[in-house]
Amino acid sequence: MKWKKYTIQSTTQAEDFVSSMLADLGVEGVQIEDNIPLSAEDKEKLYIDILPELPPDEGVAFISFFLEAETEQEGLLRQVQEELENLRAFVDIGEGSIQQGVTEDKDWIDNWKQYFKPFVIEGILIKPTWEDVPDRQGCRHVIEIDPGTSFGTGKHETTQLCIRQLCQCLKPGDKVLDVGCGSGILSLVSLKLGAGCVWGTDIDPICMEAARENLRVNRFPQEAAVFCQGNLIDDPRLQQEVGEGYDIVVANILADVIIPLSPVIPRHLKKGGIYISSGIIDFKEEPVKDAILSAGFEILEINRQGEWVGITARKM
Repeated sequence: MKWKKYTIQSTTQAEDFVSSMLADLGVEGVQIEDNIPLSAEDKEKLYIDILPELPPDEGVAFISFFLEAETEQEGLLRQVQEELENLRAFVDIGEGSIQQGVTEDKDWIDNWKQYFKPFVIEGILIKPTWEDVPDRQGCRHVIEIDPGTSFGTGKHETTQLCIRQLCQCLKPGDKVLDVGCGSGILSLVSLKLGAGCVWGTDIDPICMEAARENLRVNRFPQEAAVFCQGNLIDDPRLQQEVGEGYDIVVANILADVIIPLSPVIPRHLKKGGIYISSGIIDFKEEPVKDAILSAGFEILEINRQGEWVGITARKM
């Protein structure tokens, strides 16, 4: 299949803001190119002998997204341009121009793999299925992941915020609901930490395939986790199927989804249960907090990584 590739010339400072804006408009996945040097921490996470030399970082970033070539996209592109101009009130987006090209499935589904390398978080080694790591680096758990075209390698700040809170809050035997499960990375982390039962939901059928395959690759029995397609916000059938009595609900989605999702979560959680949410760009922190508090939760922690926020709350 052919796709139209749209590339926004912006700034490194605005990368996360532009990515979040595109996600809010329904764009699934972006490609970011910049020359930001790797930090010492990042270098330790990459099992690469020789790192490529980058040109000097001039603060310029190219954020690309892909749309089906045969689909009319003029309305969406107008929205993208309007939202780019709105972002100028919050952050320097630089030139903000949009260039168009054409690509094919094979050009972008596989090429990104060269950038996904093994890394460690909270004593958990997360590695792509296509790479061998003979030394576990002293890690207590190893997770193999192939996200395919779904979201979730574990490297994004929002996912890492959730992983840290799962490590802190999850007790052996806990029942966990992973809303917006993507590749199933947070479901797998929960199982590795000793969860007794995991359910995952996502609106994308591709995620169901990826999550089930990653469950198999990590040698969990198929009954260890149940993955269901649908929108938990407004699908009574799915709400009934998912059921109640969860110790932890984790939702790594987007602020504009977490806001309407939060009033739905209490029916699925036990009293005193933990609600971990992330995917929240920093300038949307307040409306998400308000939604969580209005749903009857007590906020326990607010954590930040880069421009992203994670909120951990408890059902009163």
